[in-house]
Amino acid sequence: MKKSLLGITLGALLLTTGSAVAADYKIDKEGQHAFINFRIQHLGYSWLYGTFKDFDGTFTFDEKDPSADKVDVTINTASLDTNHAERDKHLRGAEFLNTGKYPQATFKSTAVKKEGDELNITGDLTLNGVTKPVTLEAKLIGQGNDPWGGVRAGFEAEGKISLKDFNITKDLGPASQEVDLIISVEGVQQK
Repeated sequence: MKKSLLGITLGALLLTTGSAVAADYKIDKEGQHAFINFRIQHLGYSWLYGTFKDFDGTFTFDEKDPSADKVDVTINTASLDTNHAERDKHLRGAEFLNTGKYPQATFKSTAVKKEGDELNITGDLTLNGVTKPVTLEAKLIGQGNDPWGGVRAGFEAEGKISLKDFNITKDLGPASQEVDLIISVEGVQQK
């Protein structure tokens, strides 16, 4: 009787430990350890860079089972900043992001697959009132304990979106049809 009880207890402990591999993280917005940046060509002569300063989100990370990973991010689109007030005002307007009508953009993952050292994160991006699938190529930068008693994981991701896919019809020329996304996030594990 004692052996079978011990066996059941050890089996339960192993199952619990195995399922504890997946962890939920909150993006570290407070400490400014997360960035959603973008760039687009300006007339084919140079790159114009920008960022969204106000966003929040969570992710689930399971190193052993990427199919269990999830990402959920909400961006306040009026927080767009390209370091030029007049341009920012124009980009927030109806010809571009229409932030008065669509104050938030969201990304919700639908699948995560591991390919070599990268994670391909496919999800639904809702921007300017349009929802389309987008794939981000992400890499784990690092993970572990922080000096404040928490656990962190950090990723960098890149992707591309076509302006026309999201109802941004302003023609900026042939070199400026796509936007590069450059994302860096650090998350704090939730207990």
